Amino acid sequence: MHATPLYCAESARRDTAESLAARFALPLVKQRPDSGYWLELGPQRLELVTTGKHGAVYAEFVEGAAKHRREQGGGRGQPVAKAVGLKGAKDLPRIVDATAGLGGDSFVLATLGCEVTMLERSPVAAALLFDALERASVHPDTMDIAARMTLIHANAINWLAEQAELPWEQRPEVVFVDPMFPDTDKKSAAAKKGMQAFQHVIGDDMDSAALLETAITAATGRVVVKRPQRGVPIEGVKPSVVLDGKSTRFDLYVIKALRPQDFVGRD
Repeated sequence: MHATPLYCAESARRDTAESLAARFALPLVKQRPDSGYWLELGPQRLELVTTGKHGAVYAEFVEGAAKHRREQGGGRGQPVAKAVGLKGAKDLPRIVDATAGLGGDSFVLATLGCEVTMLERSPVAAALLFDALERASVHPDTMDIAARMTLIHANAINWLAEQAELPWEQRPEVVFVDPMFPDTDKKSAAAKKGMQAFQHVIGDDMDSAALLETAITAATGRVVVKRPQRGVPIEGVKPSVVLDGKSTRFDLYVIKALRPQDFVGRD
């Protein structure tokens, strides 16, 4: 897949565009493309755009849905919070979001006080996340939340394999995985054309089984896989627990049950 170009639509932000292009290996173009998909840096934010009819795709931690979830989200009673083990927890776990995407779940967990490391291998998604974090880090309502979010542009399988070699206390307690599978639901696809474009550019996570296996070797507490309610589970290891929701479910892989030998002498 060819690299997605970056176009700077705001001359005053040329330095920012050059920095983004260098950081994420994006070709910086002088003219707005007339076809396909491209990243466009405007006066307010970085967006993934196209000549099609759907709106721009961008990561956002300050306004819109992020603001609503920050103010009205439901605290530790939210499904994702329960899935990672926050309900009733005395100490908040260190979390790695292995497939960060646009960072929605990472933001919720950081809002609840967790330190979250976001892994994203796609240069497009990583650039959008970087831009959103930069904006959130200077806004008074979100700067403390953004400080708990760390972005790493890397292949999650390779990064987690390195974590598995670290001392126990330095490894992530929870690895969160939300793989992008081919969307076979035509109604869902039609309703989310913007995200369909994002998926087209980012690509499907066809190595999810390898990612799950590596995540289980790296985590010390649990691996949480987010799936559509009727979505197929990742091949390989069977979930220890399944938490069902209205439209989403969470497949939990409890490390103590899967690797009991690692806990001998730790209790």
